[in-house]
Amino acid sequence: MAVSLKKLADQILVITGATSGIGLATTRLAAERGARLVVVARDENALEALVDELDQRGAAAVAVAADVGDPEQVRDVVETAIHQFGGFDTWVNNAGVSLFGYMTDQPLEDQRRLFDTDYWGVVHGSLEAARHLGMRTERHGGAIINLGSVVSDRAIPLQGMYSAAKHAVKGFTDALRMELEELGAPVSVTLVKPASIATPFPHHAGNHMDVEPTLPPPLYEPNVVAEAILHCAEHPRRDIRVGGASKGIAMLGHLAPRLADRIMRRSMIPKQRSDQPPQHIGGLHRPAPGVWQRADFDQSVAGRSRYTQASLHPALTASAIAGAVLGIAALTGTARRKRY
Repeated sequence: MAVSLKKLADQILVITGATSGIGLATTRLAAERGARLVVVARDENALEALVDELDQRGAAAVAVAADVGDPEQVRDVVETAIHQFGGFDTWVNNAGVSLFGYMTDQPLEDQRRLFDTDYWGVVHGSLEAARHLGMRTERHGGAIINLGSVVSDRAIPLQGMYSAAKHAVKGFTDALRMELEELGAPVSVTLVKPASIATPFPHHAGNHMDVEPTLPPPLYEPNVVAEAILHCAEHPRRDIRVGGASKGIAMLGHLAPRLADRIMRRSMIPKQRSDQPPQHIGGLHRPAPGVWQRADFDQSVAGRSRYTQASLHPALTASAIAGAVLGIAALTGTARRKRY
């Protein structure tokens, strides 16, 4: 069944993880473009501040404090959307958290908490959205947009459990898409796979290293992902990568897996360790504090991705290839083995 999506200004969007990073950037950009919003996060104070901000911008928004790892709380989000706006058109499963360190050093409790948010949160949101958008009598259709990652395709050391969860998100999303197509549900199901994004992601993660975690280059601004997400809210897409590094790493892992193992081991371990002591801000077992979109990093941050722009506009295929090549170069060009 062909899926037709509304213009953003005519949509109601549910966005999880809306008070931080990519979720916050997407919320702000969607508000600028006239969408009505159901914003979801665990921290009630942060949500209240965000809704106040959106109200000052003239955007219609309602907040729901919810832990996406709890299916009952996710159902509350659906009920709020129905009560406030009569339903929703796009559901963005963005909430996520990471866990840094060697997996042998991580308590099982931390690993399970990560999966509750990063995998089960996507499952709970996707299934509720699928029932609302495609399985009810009116079947008005819409979009489910799940946030995967470059590590949905290629695992990296020091974020092994996060890699495993994002692999699981990819498998679930691909299976859900096929099932909804077979059922004739008018629902677009998209997996968005960003590379490193300059958000508070490492500061909100659980951390079992002796230093504060950081992210490997190249880095992109959160708005680069937000633009891709909102494009997919209006145009059905199977998947989209954000940043040439996402495509480059996936290609390398597919074509030369053992070489990719060596490059990942030698480059990704030192590039995820900062020279700062742990800050213990956290966001694994408790809500991440405040409304925080962009974090500071030592390396430069790109305000756009030629690869992603080309992916969204197929006429720019040559730029897409160049972006993927530059992504691999950024990963491997400065790789030096360090011992700690």
